[in-house]
Amino acid sequence: MWLYLVITFVTLMLIYIKIHYKKWQRLGIEYDEPYIPYGSLAKVVRKEKHLGITLHDIYCEKTKAKIVGLFMFFRPVLLIRDAVLARKILTSDFNSFHDRGLYVDEKNNPLSGNLFVLPGQRWRLLRTKLTPAFTSGKLKGGMFEIIDEVGNKLTEHIKHIFGKGEDIVKTFEMKTMLTTYAIDVIGSVIFGLDIDSFAQPNNEFRILSNQLLNESTTLQKFFIIMRFCCPPVAKFLVFMGINDNISYPLRDIVKRTIEYREKNNINRKDLLQLLIQLRNTGKISDDTDKLWNIETSGKAIESMSIDQIAAQAFLFYVAGTETTAATAAYTIYELAMNPVILERVQSEVDQCLLRHELQPDGKLTYAALQDMKYLDLCIMETTRKYPGLPFLNRVCTQDYKIAGTDFMVTKGTPIIIPLFSLHRDDRYFPDPMKYEPNRFSENSASIAFMPFGEGPRHCIAQRLGVLNVKVALVKILSNFQIETMQRKEVEFVHHHSPALVPKDGLNVRLHKR
Repeated sequence: MWLYLVITFVTLMLIYIKIHYKKWQRLGIEYDEPYIPYGSLAKVVRKEKHLGITLHDIYCEKTKAKIVGLFMFFRPVLLIRDAVLARKILTSDFNSFHDRGLYVDEKNNPLSGNLFVLPGQRWRLLRTKLTPAFTSGKLKGGMFEIIDEVGNKLTEHIKHIFGKGEDIVKTFEMKTMLTTYAIDVIGSVIFGLDIDSFAQPNNEFRILSNQLLNESTTLQKFFIIMRFCCPPVAKFLVFMGINDNISYPLRDIVKRTIEYREKNNINRKDLLQLLIQLRNTGKISDDTDKLWNIETSGKAIESMSIDQIAAQAFLFYVAGTETTAATAAYTIYELAMNPVILERVQSEVDQCLLRHELQPDGKLTYAALQDMKYLDLCIMETTRKYPGLPFLNRVCTQDYKIAGTDFMVTKGTPIIIPLFSLHRDDRYFPDPMKYEPNRFSENSASIAFMPFGEGPRHCIAQRLGVLNVKVALVKILSNFQIETMQRKEVEFVHHHSPALVPKDGLNVRLHKR
C-alpha cells in the first residue's frame, strides 16, 4: 500500500511539473525551452554564464517577439523585448507593475526592508520621506565637499604610485582602483565614516566590503540569487540562519556612529545626518542654511528605527559602490580606445576648471562640474553600453492586457526588462557597440535608454551617483594622461553578483600630466 501511494504521488508530481513547465507553450507565447528544474538558468547554475548574459542570449534568439516566456527555476517569468512596452510598464502603466517582487521580510529580517524591495504603500511612504535627501541643494551644500575630498585621495594615491619620476607610464586596473574610491565615498557620505582605504586598506569598512565582494560562502551566494529568482526560498534560507555576510556588521557601524553623534552633539554634512534627522523629527528639512544644524539628542520620536536606517544605508552601499566604480572605470577604458573623444572631453575639463577656477584651498567647485556637458554625454553613453544593472524587474500587481494583443499578463507574474539587451539593440541605437557620446546630444536619447530605471521607482540617488562618477573622472582627466590603445571589447565573468563584472579587469595606462 505504501509503495503504491509513493508511486502514485511521484507520478502525479511528475505530471504536474511537466504541465507547469508547458505554461508558456499552452498560452501561445514564444518561450525559451526550460531545463528542469533550472528553467532558463542552467548555465547560470553551472557557472558557465552570468545571469545578465543568459537573458541577453534569450533576447537575441527571439528576434520577432515582444515578450518571451521563460522560467527561473520553478518560477514563470516574462522577458520584455520591446522598449515601448517596457517604458509603459515602468511609467504610464505603473499601477499594474508597482512592485519588484523581490525578497523582503521586515518581521524576521528587518535589514531586508529597504526602499528598493519594499512593496506598495510601504515603498511609497518611505520614498516620500527619503526624496528630500537627494536634492541638488543637499548635494551642493554638503555631500559634494566630502566626495571631493575622497577624489583628492584618489589623485594622491595614483601620484604616490608614480613616485617622483617623470615621463613614467604605468598600467592601472581601473575597476579595482575605482572600487576603492567608491567604497570610501559610500563610507563617508552614507555611513558618516572618516576613512581612507588608499592609505589604510585594512580598515573595518573596507574589510567588510571585501567580504561581500569576494568572500561569500556558496550558501550566501545562493541566497543572493534566490532573493531575486525565488523569494520564498530566500525566506526559508533566512529561517535556517543563512543571510549575506555583512548587513548586520554594517548595522553595528551605523548604530555606533549614530550613538556617538547624538552623545557628542556632532553634525556632519552627509546622508546619515539626514537619516538621523528623519528618525528624530519625522522629516528631512528643506534646502536651507540651517539644514545641518539640527538637534539630534533627547527628542527622538523614532519615526525610523536603527534597523530601518541601516537597511537604507546598506541599499545605498550595495547599489552605489558597484555602479560608481563600474561607470567611472568603463568610461576611462572607452576613452583610452577613442582618442578623439578623449581629447575633446579632456579639453572641456581643462577649460571648465580654468573658467571657474579652483577654490583657494585647491578644491573642485560644484559649478565647474555642472558646466562639463560633454562629460555628461560620455557618462550617458557609458551607462548605455554598460548599464549598472543588466536588467530591471517588476511583478504584475493587477491583470494587464498587452496592447495590440489578446494576451493577459496575470497578477503575480514577474517581469524582466533586459536593459543590457535594449541598450545594445540596433533598433534603438544604431551601431550599438560603437562608443558615441554625441548620440545623446540635443535631448536625442532613445526611448530604450533607461539606465536608472524610469517612472516612480527610478533610482532615487541618481544625482548622487552621477556626481560620484564625475568627480572621479575629473580628478583623473585633469591630473593624468590616458594612453590610447587598440579596441578590445569587454568580456564578463560568471559572477554571482547581479552586476556584470569585467573578465580580465579594465587595464589602462596612465602618465602624469
